[in-house]
Amino acid sequence: MSDSPRCRDYAEVTEVRATEPAAVARAWGTRTTRPTMRGNGRLMIVAADHPARGALSVGSRPTAMNSRTDLLDRLRAALAEPGVDGVLATADILDDLVLLGALEDKVVFSSFNRGGLAGSSFELDDRMTGATAASTAAARMNGGKMLCRIDLDDPGTVSTMAACAQAVDELAAHGLIAMLEPFLSSRVDGRVRNDLSPDAVIKSVHIGQGLGSTSAYTWMKLPVVDEMDRVMESTTMPTLLLGGDPADPEAAFASWEKALSLPSVRGLIVGRTLLYPPDDDVGAAVATAVGMIR
Repeated sequence: MSDSPRCRDYAEVTEVRATEPAAVARAWGTRTTRPTMRGNGRLMIVAADHPARGALSVGSRPTAMNSRTDLLDRLRAALAEPGVDGVLATADILDDLVLLGALEDKVVFSSFNRGGLAGSSFELDDRMTGATAASTAAARMNGGKMLCRIDLDDPGTVSTMAACAQAVDELAAHGLIAMLEPFLSSRVDGRVRNDLSPDAVIKSVHIGQGLGSTSAYTWMKLPVVDEMDRVMESTTMPTLLLGGDPADPEAAFASWEKALSLPSVRGLIVGRTLLYPPDDDVGAAVATAVGMIR
């Protein structure tokens, strides 16, 4: 392949992976990068890091994310929409996208911790099994994201917190954003549930933003909940809002629009609500979200 490898279709992606895996690193090395913030200072990021945690359902569709090529089709459609700044995903998805040329002049965040598989007994011991600060820096990405679910009754939580703190420091050493997504969580009928009450979210923010020896590069990724104005008073960190219930996109859009006016909120980082809307019109869903930001 050439020094700037770009694949035309998914069969070619598989062929490159089988016969010339070094082309992946070359694709990252020749990609056109961009600074995180530009224009009006707002970000529209599409998220696709659920599959690596075994979370493949969307709303009432339990196998919605089973097909990798379908997911890539949706991601490429979203990234092609004007006003979409970039993507958050695990290395497997990002490598596919860079080989397909879909990440040119895009903001890219890697996903660090996917060890806490959905539904597992060790779900809250969410060790770093994804990207690292070194790999994120080598690929010239903008930063890395960590999910930090905190269950006061689960000793696995402290391993996750320690790993997140270390990742914050390592990313900061490279001058890269450490995006933390904290939740207070507990098991209900054997399943991990996040407490989305305002006071619980506020407490999770305070715990999360205290991780690591520096907060200089720390950003927050937070849900839109009731009393969002009070929630955002808990932090000075730049914050991206995560998506709501993909089964009710209109309600999610309304909640985002209101929250985007708050100080510290710098944009949206949304996955299934935009990639798998009920009518499967990815372009229309993304355009609606972009319109709120731009």
